[in-house]
Amino acid sequence: MADDDLDTEAPFPLDDEPVKEERDPNTADIFGAPAAVQTPAAVPAAPVNAAPAGAAYTVIARKYRPRRFEDLIGQEAMVRTLTNAFTSGRIAHAFMLTGVRGVGKTTTARLLARALNYESDTVHQPSIDLAVEGVHCASIIAGRHLDVMEVDAASQSKVDEMRDLLSGVNTVPVSARYKVYVIDEVHMLSTAAFNALLKTLEEPPPHAKFIFATTEIRKVPVTILSRCQRFDLRRVEPEVISKSLEAICRLEGASVDEEGLALIARAAEGSVRDAQSLLDQAIVQADHGQMVTGAVVRDMLGLADRGQTIGLFEQLMKGETAAAIASFRTLYDFGADPVVVMLDLLEHAHGAALAKMLGPDALHLPRDQASRLAAIGAGASAGTLSRVWSMLLKAHEDTRKAPDPVAAVEMALIRLCYAADLPGPEEALKRLQSGESLGAPSGGGALPSPGGGARAASSGGASYAQPQGNLRPAPQGTAQTVLQSFADVVKLIDSKRDMVLKLDVDRFVRLVDFKPGQITFATAEGAPQNLTQRLASRLKEWTGRPWTMVIEGGGGGAETQYELQQREAAAFRAEIEAHPTIMALMSAFPGAEIVGIKRASPAGAAEVEPAPDEGEDD
Repeated sequence: MADDDLDTEAPFPLDDEPVKEERDPNTADIFGAPAAVQTPAAVPAAPVNAAPAGAAYTVIARKYRPRRFEDLIGQEAMVRTLTNAFTSGRIAHAFMLTGVRGVGKTTTARLLARALNYESDTVHQPSIDLAVEGVHCASIIAGRHLDVMEVDAASQSKVDEMRDLLSGVNTVPVSARYKVYVIDEVHMLSTAAFNALLKTLEEPPPHAKFIFATTEIRKVPVTILSRCQRFDLRRVEPEVISKSLEAICRLEGASVDEEGLALIARAAEGSVRDAQSLLDQAIVQADHGQMVTGAVVRDMLGLADRGQTIGLFEQLMKGETAAAIASFRTLYDFGADPVVVMLDLLEHAHGAALAKMLGPDALHLPRDQASRLAAIGAGASAGTLSRVWSMLLKAHEDTRKAPDPVAAVEMALIRLCYAADLPGPEEALKRLQSGESLGAPSGGGALPSPGGGARAASSGGASYAQPQGNLRPAPQGTAQTVLQSFADVVKLIDSKRDMVLKLDVDRFVRLVDFKPGQITFATAEGAPQNLTQRLASRLKEWTGRPWTMVIEGGGGGAETQYELQQREAAAFRAEIEAHPTIMALMSAFPGAEIVGIKRASPAGAAEVEPAPDEGEDD
């Protein structure tokens, strides 16, 4: 081949010239070689809280899950106990972790699994100090260690699944020190599964450890509990949660003000996971770099402003009905839940009572809010605050069940405004006895002082007595043989304890005329047919002489004893209701009613038995 046969337009590259790759840049290499990466001139720095491009976002609750026992917040007592146990070598073979959601039960179980199998270049025994990652820590955290089995009892609750799990408990661990069985939500196991676990849990092999976690400790059989070392993980205080959230915000580069963090910590109700989830939601409420305020968090949670609800509580305690209803409607228009408003009022009633007894520092609230509740507590008695609490508790229940919660709250506010500052029955009685005003919210000056009528005071309150006849039955053995009036007949029947005859005579006999040995009367409607026969027979038996019963028709005759007693009782009640003291009490407590009236003998009166006749033998 001649040299001129070569293509001069496409010369071969020289050794010192760079080789240009002739390929489509968008086509991957057939052998899977990575495409050439071009480094840009300048890449803007990603925000701290932004996830890498193309990576799935990890929520805060998972991102900041504790990796050491020192990172567990609010569980210092449990950590101290475990530290002493591991240091002294007194490690139990089974642990029961219980507590409400989000306090760290599952996290503690995984930390315990790491601590039991901790191994490093210098440490060759179980250790609580997990600052340096051990040989098995990474695989245990990732959940792929062969000797650490984590089971969710909610999905594997049957006895066959428990038997399969325990089938290899007697075999030695593959690489770790212990075989660790972590069973979450253990209360979901069936009774048969618990029974299958029981024998192994009672006499486990030395290389097996069990860690249980549950939110329903009462559903776990006592036979299981008695074989475990139990740890109750407590609810975390809002102040501790708030400090933890503040530290997370610094790491995330987010800005949430102190009030917003306090609202989140309060809404979490002691659950760290709930608080972290709410913080995750709150951070995205504002643009990056902007402050998330308490108002934004409150709107996110659907809460009413605490300062406004304290103002509403102040209006309730002052009896300002119109202002209280207007304040509630303002809160409702801004999105406050009526049930949450009632919960806030309940909390304020509790806070006022607590501040009254222990001082405002016991409330763990901002100083201005604590001082306002303390002022309310100082101006009200403990009995008043207790009654307000009871009324709010009932109002909260009514609001939850009512078809219209707003109407239920407004009716509750009306009741509270009217009755919140009323004195208690004991205090009202003392004021009335001394002639003081009850200070009812309806105003109108002092109530009239009690006057007129007989009043006898006792240790349990007061009763109003009226002179009345001696209606006591005659003693046994002193039955009268000569009856001078119909009243003597009634007393004789009463003394003989013939209650059926006594009731029939009281209800159905309308006296027309009485003579010794003869009674003329008319019967009321519904009278028994054998009434006259029974009455005549009994009187003859008791007096020793025959009695004649004359029945008159036409509905005549006087009142029956029952009708007479009812009329006297009605007249006595009317007299009591007209008494100035009772009228003052009824006006001070609108809606109250007199349930019953108890007659009392005058104070100091002693009953004296009649002296026997001088001529009567002993």
